Amino acid sequence: MKSFLITGGAGFIGSTLANYLSKENSVIIIDDLSMGKEENLIKGLNLKFIKGSVTDRKLMTELLSNNTFDYIFHLAAIASVADSVERPVETHQVNFESVLMLLELIRKYQKNLKRLVFSSSAAVYGDEPTLPKKEESVIRPLTPYAIDKFAAEQYVLDYNHLYGVPTSAVRFFNVFGPNQNPESPYSGVISILVDCYKKLQQGKSAQFTLFGDGSQSRDFVFVEDVIQALLLVSTNEESLGKQFNVGTSNGITLKKLIEVIDEMLKITLPIKYEAEREGDIRDSVADISRLKKLGFTPRFTISEGIKRYLVSEKLLDSI
Repeated sequence: MKSFLITGGAGFIGSTLANYLSKENSVIIIDDLSMGKEENLIKGLNLKFIKGSVTDRKLMTELLSNNTFDYIFHLAAIASVADSVERPVETHQVNFESVLMLLELIRKYQKNLKRLVFSSSAAVYGDEPTLPKKEESVIRPLTPYAIDKFAAEQYVLDYNHLYGVPTSAVRFFNVFGPNQNPESPYSGVISILVDCYKKLQQGKSAQFTLFGDGSQSRDFVFVEDVIQALLLVSTNEESLGKQFNVGTSNGITLKKLIEVIDEMLKITLPIKYEAEREGDIRDSVADISRLKKLGFTPRFTISEGIKRYLVSEKLLDSI
């Protein structure tokens, strides 16, 4: 039985990973529940939940000095681009300072760690227009969120090169799936859409606010494919000291996405158009060649992933 620490483990991606790993491994989760929910977790003997912040030095020191971990997944973050623009100092404390503190604690106490995997973001590429995005593409972070993610990612990788701490980083593109919180300030657009469709099915009024004309494209990756990627990156020697795009290499416009869900549910979603938001990126599609070399193959198309998500939310009867 291996031992895992998942920061932000009650959140969308973290809880999906924790529920998968805790079937056969010991998992400790730390989460302040600012965005995650404890009910996302399937409780069992192998899973221990700690409510607390990754910025709490005393708590994190106790956690890292009193436990021996095989793997650490650092998923905790203020994951809102808009929030980072509103509160850059608070965001920096969570998204950057806590990472540096964690690296130092690992260096001091976790001598037998097999891997730390840090969750970065496709936001680091900014609005540089060349597609698809490769790990070596021009980095042009446009927001405090993106700046912190890139800086923290570089520290994580440098701790491998400079101090021998076994680290890797993943740049998530647009992850979606069950347990994504539509009320969170950085909800994936699909979870917000699904929440609107749910209200319409219940006979309530709802409309979706589309910033821009809907022609902006995104690379949506189903959460189960993300778990596959995280496990591959964490266990492969070839991934040491490197960062990996996590996506599908297929983009879809928001307008087309809405048409796909409209068709599946036989509902026409009312749309309210507003001006593009400051810091929003027009097009984002991943080159996943590096991840594929580790054995990664996306198992879910956008349509298959959406169907599974709609079934989990009881909007569709079956796959």
